Amino acid sequence: MLELRFQNKLIEAGVDEAGRGCLAGPVFAAAVILPKKFRSELLNDSKQLSEKKREELRPVIEKEALAWAVGIATHDEIDKINILNASYLAMHRAIEQLKKSPQLLLIDGNRFKKYKDIPFKCIVKGDGKYMSIAAASILAKTHRDEYMMKMDEEFPHYQWRKNKGYGTLKHRIAIEKYGESIIHRKSFKVVPLQPTLF
Repeated sequence: MLELRFQNKLIEAGVDEAGRGCLAGPVFAAAVILPKKFRSELLNDSKQLSEKKREELRPVIEKEALAWAVGIATHDEIDKINILNASYLAMHRAIEQLKKSPQLLLIDGNRFKKYKDIPFKCIVKGDGKYMSIAAASILAKTHRDEYMMKMDEEFPHYQWRKNKGYGTLKHRIAIEKYGESIIHRKSFKVVPLQPTLF
């Protein structure tokens, strides 16, 4: 079971992003403040959970969290300021929307751009260590997946319903065949496919 809190004095928010390595669509981030008595044996890093489990946990987190919010940075913003800065921007937008002010931010990963004067702690693989970061990872992932499912209705040949914008072989083949869509990240170079050897 994950740790509920990093410390006990300050109101802490877990922060994580989803979609950083995708070829298409925005990067999403979520910030979550959990109550002191929150309990969940199912909660874990979103990458360790099935899509079904993530979808089951999302309404639980959204209902029981003291505050939660989701922020995005668009594909255009990613192309303008690069994916790392766009990830920070999405995180800042999520934190900004929280209805309760955090006094400490727990960031998944090893780098972060400070938001206002709120102290922060970067935790490598934090989504597998602390509940609030795991909860943020689930919200970021499920909200982004929901967006890509809607985009799949407009651009079905990229199979975003299945790959959610990640660079799978079928996604890359579709880019070679149909070109890039309006939500593809132009700054992400799609490596040409290697010729198949028979």
